[in-house]
Amino acid sequence: MELSHRTISQSGPYRELSLAGLEPATALTLFRQMLRLRRTEEGLLNEYHPADEMRCPIHFCIGQEAIPAALSALVRPDDYMFSHHRSHGYYFAKGAPLRELFAEIYGRATGANAGKAGSQDISHSASQFYSGAILAGAVTIAVGAAFGCKFRKSSQIAISGFGEGATDEGAFWEAINYTGKQKLPILFVIENNRYATFSDQLKRQATDNISERVRAFGVRSTQIFGNDSALAYRTLGAEMARLRAGDGPALVEAYTYRWNSHVGPEDDGANKYRTAAEMNYWKENCPIVLFEARLREARLLDDAAKAKMEAEIAAEIAANFKFAKESPFPTDTDWRRMNYEDASPMADKLLGTSATGAFDHDQAEAKLGPY
Repeated sequence: MELSHRTISQSGPYRELSLAGLEPATALTLFRQMLRLRRTEEGLLNEYHPADEMRCPIHFCIGQEAIPAALSALVRPDDYMFSHHRSHGYYFAKGAPLRELFAEIYGRATGANAGKAGSQDISHSASQFYSGAILAGAVTIAVGAAFGCKFRKSSQIAISGFGEGATDEGAFWEAINYTGKQKLPILFVIENNRYATFSDQLKRQATDNISERVRAFGVRSTQIFGNDSALAYRTLGAEMARLRAGDGPALVEAYTYRWNSHVGPEDDGANKYRTAAEMNYWKENCPIVLFEARLREARLLDDAAKAKMEAEIAAEIAANFKFAKESPFPTDTDWRRMNYEDASPMADKLLGTSATGAFDHDQAEAKLGPY
């Protein structure tokens, strides 16, 4: 069956999840990571109102835990990861500290960006993770990082995670064209959850099969059911290995679904852009429930082991809330220092400038070689 949102919603219960090829420890790690991300998001959602202490809007990723969990088990510390506005899953996948995520959302100085970026634009430079609210921004900047990896002949790769809405932007197709031609080490991960805010992809595009379209640009592509974390782990792992071997760019289109509103904890069902049947299908095919069933069948998980996980995760989340709420608010109001970097010797050295301050291609090529 060719995957699309039409065919998936008509296919009934998902029965293809298999633990084949997964070590027991890896399978348990994937489950724990999905559970940890789900409980983190639920904790934030439940605290958002009525306290109203969080200082930014949040785009929750409840229902979309499978891809971040798989990435978290595969990505290397020195790889680059970029995300769109629904950033928490990718921040989590890169191993960036969750307590700094909590503090950032509360607008505190101890946050990942000193409380000044919020959820949509959160970054963590030490973890080489960056997100942004500009649609397709995660795509274009990741291309630059991938170019740098290739230029340095590094084994690093760049990973760009985004939703299908980003493919409405011309910048996405420019990025696909350039990476295919240059064979850059970049993995595009589309969490295709069908809706860009309230806009159904099938009303914006003739087909929801993005993976088929990018092949014409020399980019390998694969479709998967995005709520199957074992399949995601195998697929993403194989593509990341090929990237490191120099086989050029790849795209994985994972069909999944967000359970909550486009933004915030409120239910946006009053807009009637989604049917109850559609939402029920995806909740019945919850990535955590699907995976847990297989773990129990394989006797890798029982009630006691799950309860232990839940207790550990709950303690971690409580500590994260405590850290965030007890941290001070930022006091820095030097807007120029916050927005401009005066010390950029590496960029100055590599690029070079003419006497007039204009970019000098000859000087740059002399330093970099033909580019």
